[in-house]
Amino acid sequence: MGLDQLDALSLSDLSPGPPDSLLESLPEVIENISSIAELIVPEDDYRTIDAIHDQIDEEEAERREELEQAHADLKALARILDAARTSSTRPRNVSSAEKHAENLNHLDAARLSFAKALNDAESANSSKQAEASQLMEELRQLEESDPAAEHELDGKPLRLRIYRGLGIEPILDEAGHLDRVLVGQ
Repeated sequence: MGLDQLDALSLSDLSPGPPDSLLESLPEVIENISSIAELIVPEDDYRTIDAIHDQIDEEEAERREELEQAHADLKALARILDAARTSSTRPRNVSSAEKHAENLNHLDAARLSFAKALNDAESANSSKQAEASQLMEELRQLEESDPAAEHELDGKPLRLRIYRGLGIEPILDEAGHLDRVLVGQ
């Protein structure tokens, strides 16, 4: 009896029937079961199942490592995100963009007024330098010249003025000579 015959056997064939037919077919059934049992090698099946378990364990370990790596990457990215979020927010001690623009405008206006004042000061400085150089030239010319040599000075009017300042009044005669001297009190 082959496998085809075993498939063809139904429960009705094995159940209540004449005990002789069952007994006669029993050695064939045992022989078929033995031949099938020879095909089944439990060690090979155990090795296959064990290899499957090993492969599942390896894949589970790889997935666990990938998951741990993904968690580490996620934590690193979260730190980077927090750092970026912190650096992108304006600190409290830094003014807003509007205040910053207003401050820049104020500083530009101050810079322009300082530049104008500097320009005015430079202009005044250059005019004062020109005036100073002109005065220096006049001084040099005056130092080189001798006004006393250029003019003949008569010392008589000067002496007369000094005497009068001291309270002494000379009285001259008709010829212009000293006649007497009047000393004041």
